[in-house]
Amino acid sequence: MSLYDDAVLVLKGYEDQPELCQAYLDQLAAHPDGMWKACEAGHLTASALVIDPSRGRVLLTLHKKLGMWLQMGGHCEPGDPTVEAAALREATEESGIAGLTLLPGGLVRLDRHPIPPPCNWHFDVQYAALAPAGAAETISDESLDLRWFAYDEVAGVADGSVVQLLEATRVRL
Repeated sequence: MSLYDDAVLVLKGYEDQPELCQAYLDQLAAHPDGMWKACEAGHLTASALVIDPSRGRVLLTLHKKLGMWLQMGGHCEPGDPTVEAAALREATEESGIAGLTLLPGGLVRLDRHPIPPPCNWHFDVQYAALAPAGAAETISDESLDLRWFAYDEVAGVADGSVVQLLEATRVRL
């Protein structure tokens, strides 16, 4: 199965955010290249909120280009077998933490947001990744900083999409 086909299956199986989910499916139907960064009309991205429930905290990255505290994530790559795998790869690469596992239950949220030209939109497919005990993060070249934040600190440093992802993740926990 292709990554495109996996994304369509994941989205068709997602029961929350029905209007936004349909917008994702419409985007993919209109743009067969909508999994890739080269699709300037907008493309899917995959992200994961790295969470340490035992300590009530999340790891955020200070995004190099945007200067914002965000969850780990980025573009899908040809070697990604599934959207989940892309999210886990991005979380592992950007956090430097080995042994991350995705929260059971799959997709947590969708977040469509505008991005600077030449592209127009990121259609982000969001997951949550559980940090193993004793996880040690390492800053990647895509990040200015990595920092653990207590759940109640996230709203003070991150935008509403990250806060909503944290809330949805905590409901799953």
